[in-house]
This record gives sequence, structure tokens and C-alpha cells, in this order.
Amino acid sequence: MSTPKTVSFRIDSDKVATLDKIAANMQRDRTFLLNEAVDAYLEWNAEFEQSVLEGLKAAREGRVIAHEEVLRRMANRKKKRKIA
Repeated sequence: MSTPKTVSFRIDSDKVATLDKIAANMQRDRTFLLNEAVDAYLEWNAEFEQSVLEGLKAAREGRVIAHEEVLRRMANRKKKRKIA
């Protein structure tokens, strides 16, 4: 595990108040919540980057779907959601 480093940034005071309220309800401190949020963002970003790289590879290999087919599939999914 790397050495913790202090980072400061500006954030709206209403967001700080909300963070503090959540932290108090969880019996944690603001730093814990901010670390959890940063961890979640970094994980999401790594997954997103991997998806983009996989998509680019698929495109280079010619594994693509025509725009019209994508629209058709999206319309079908939308219909199924309305039924359920």
C-alpha cells in the first residue's frame, strides 16, 4: 500500500455538509467517504478504459454492428422495458 498523501480541493459547502451528515450516520469521517468515492471512480474509470480499448480492437478486426441494427436493438429493449 502506498503512503497516504494530503490533497486539497474546492467543493461547495452544501456538498461538504451532506458528506458530513452521511459520515456521521455511518459513524465514519469525511476522509473515509472521500476515499471510498475516489476508489469507486478510479475503478469505474479503469473499467471504462478497458471497454473502450476492447471496442477499438473489435472495430479494427471488423467486428462492428451497423448503426441501423443498433437502433433496432435499442428500440426492442425499450419496448421490453415498457412491457415488464
